[in-house]
Amino acid sequence: MTRKQHIAVGLGELLWDMLPTGKQLGGAPFNFARHCAQLGLEAYPVSRVGQDKLGDELIALMDSWNVDTAYVSRDSLHPTGTVDVYLDDNGKPTYEIHKGVAWDYISMSDSLHAFAPQVDAACFGSLAQRSPSSRHSVIAFLDKMRPDTIRLFDFNLRQHYYTSSTIRESLRRATVLKLSDEELPVVSDMFSINGSIEDQLDKLRKMFDLQLIAYTRGPNGSLLLDASGTDDHPG
Repeated sequence: MTRKQHIAVGLGELLWDMLPTGKQLGGAPFNFARHCAQLGLEAYPVSRVGQDKLGDELIALMDSWNVDTAYVSRDSLHPTGTVDVYLDDNGKPTYEIHKGVAWDYISMSDSLHAFAPQVDAACFGSLAQRSPSSRHSVIAFLDKMRPDTIRLFDFNLRQHYYTSSTIRESLRRATVLKLSDEELPVVSDMFSINGSIEDQLDKLRKMFDLQLIAYTRGPNGSLLLDASGTDDHPG
């Protein structure tokens, strides 16, 4: 039987962003999974939430959005993740990301071992790899995926929650990279890359054999780069 839909997962943090206007369900991997589902793919967040009121509310909201929670486990020892979000006068956010929360303890269960080879695309980042438990599970999931799949690494550098080792190991497993104009200088310094922005991105692409890099510039648009060249959108 031919499968009708591709399967995508958002692998990593699932949390409440505690905004000045109220809490909002977030986490970059979750947003990826939800957008994929809206585009018609079979999509799942792969994460962990607490066995608490915030976790109940989170699961209920995803159910109301028809987001499948089959691979969102519950944790009786650690609370559902929250992030305090502060906005400056220009609306630019800063984050206080609380530690020791459920998504720091994502476990590579038997069901995830069986599921990973079925997945066609996965989005993962550096934040969920701040703890050894979740880092091990993220890497194990990626390594169980088929070689021909899309593995999108979204840098999503937050506070001090990344190391050069984590970045390097993630890039080694990625086929697509997404990073911002604020993140490129950090990465270029990490790997001693210089030159124009396009030069830096192309060197990074070649260094880790990436198929595609998506470089975002806020209000100034974005740049896509692959082996054939670049596609620049001015925003």
